[in-house]
Amino acid sequence: MFKKRPKARTMLHLGEIEELTKSGKPVLIDFYQVGCPPCQVMDGIFNELAREYGDTAHVVKADIGRMPDAAQLFKIRSTPTMILLTTAPPKKNKKKAQGADGPPSTQLRVTQRWRASGLVKKDQLTRLLESNGARLVHSGSDSHRMR
Repeated sequence: MFKKRPKARTMLHLGEIEELTKSGKPVLIDFYQVGCPPCQVMDGIFNELAREYGDTAHVVKADIGRMPDAAQLFKIRSTPTMILLTTAPPKKNKKKAQGADGPPSTQLRVTQRWRASGLVKKDQLTRLLESNGARLVHSGSDSHRMR
């Protein structure tokens, strides 16, 4: 009768974030703390985004209490803090392009494209995801159908 709604995935270790960035899809991360009222508001928004964008983007959450290494790596000073990671093609090095050291590298670089702290409106996050290649899979309005 009732379907379980998909939610934003909760990261448990830094390696999971690295794995997601290898997919080439945008990775939107919500760094939060348990018991933080603004974090609870953003939790609902992130769950909606995860449901609406499905597998075209990775919408994830990271508890800084459980992942202090990620909080340190991304320099999280307050919660909630949201970060968008994307992959970019490697920069061309003129010396390598001329064949000095063999073929040029084809490895993708992970870049931080956007960062914000505090409450962020859902429409801003939606525009951000779509401008980085995510597509809307499920509309939020179909979850409130009349019987």
